[in-house]
Amino acid sequence: MDPTSPSTRGRNKRGQGERLRRDIIDATLRMLDELRDDEALSLRAVAREVGIAATSVYIHFADRDALVFAALEQCTRDLLRDLEAAEAGGGDAVARLRARLLFLGSWVRDHAGLYKVLHESTINQRMHLAFKQELAVRTTAAVRRCMDEGLAPAGDAAEVALDLRAAVHGAVSMRVNEPAMAWPPLEEQVDRFLVKLVGVRA
Repeated sequence: MDPTSPSTRGRNKRGQGERLRRDIIDATLRMLDELRDDEALSLRAVAREVGIAATSVYIHFADRDALVFAALEQCTRDLLRDLEAAEAGGGDAVARLRARLLFLGSWVRDHAGLYKVLHESTINQRMHLAFKQELAVRTTAAVRRCMDEGLAPAGDAAEVALDLRAAVHGAVSMRVNEPAMAWPPLEEQVDRFLVKLVGVRA
């Protein structure tokens, strides 16, 4: 048997097309996390990973960019869900915002490849990843809650959140791209960002 041919995956029963689509997306996310580059992905390789013919991938996705877009959209939905769960752990608005940022840091540590594709890959130039905007919207809402509870100075929450996101993304991106550097604990940096950028009490 040709080792490059699809494995013996059973044919999906009627109505299970959505399950196959999700299997393709899940395989794509695993591979992107390992490859760290959307352009290194091939639809044939994804098909082999799932155990289907390459033509079956094209039934669901027109090309590689469409597949990567769908995978990153699913990744972002899952990340948003987990960020909300981390923030819901309790405490005041500052504690919830801090939990949100620290969870993002742990997610990037565990999924550095996906982070690079989501934020640093060329698909960001080829396609408008509109779903990423929800990350900014929810961070802005978290900053606004700090202001509304009197835990941070009143101001333009969107502007403050943009500065905060730039700082946090810079911190996690540098850890991904320069792992050999002696970085301080992310918790310490996040606390400094909250004080200096959001204006919360030390």
